[in-house]
Amino acid sequence: MGKKIGVLALQGDFEAHKRALEQAGASVIDVRKAADLDAIDGLVIPGGESTTMLKLLHEEQLMDPVRQFGQQKPVFGTCAGAILLANEVLNPSQESLALMDLTVERNAYGRQIDSRIANLELEGEPLEAVFIRAPIIRRTGETVQVLLTYKGNPVLVEQGKHLVATFHPELSGDSRVHSIFLRKVDSAQS
Repeated sequence: MGKKIGVLALQGDFEAHKRALEQAGASVIDVRKAADLDAIDGLVIPGGESTTMLKLLHEEQLMDPVRQFGQQKPVFGTCAGAILLANEVLNPSQESLALMDLTVERNAYGRQIDSRIANLELEGEPLEAVFIRAPIIRRTGETVQVLLTYKGNPVLVEQGKHLVATFHPELSGDSRVHSIFLRKVDSAQS
């Protein structure tokens, strides 16, 4: 268990991500300042509200350090984290970390009332996917691999060392998506 994973702990349900990562076998720390990035092998950016996260990343002087971290090491973004990793954001357009070749539309499934749980299949087994004011990935670049779709839209994709989910795998009690990320961290270390 040599992997140390950081969870961006500025906003969102970072505690649920910590539990899922620990269940998958990782050692986990909260990331609240740039120096915390020096101690980790991979970073999870949780769901929450992407514009609030952007504001907090700037206030805590984390925007550039997180972008630089992601240029070197694996990052996993869920929901708002997926928005922040995309290089193009719609509805409305906003700044991002631009670490993945994706176009993501914010709140594309609808309002909070339109949130849902979908039954998908991952690695041949059922997977409960919780969508809360979820974004839709509208475009994937040539080197982006789609791992899961829902209603014809990519909902779990990877590009190089990075992974994004437009749903909340941390809320399902199933740590397989987090395990996929930990395998990416292992690959990046070897």
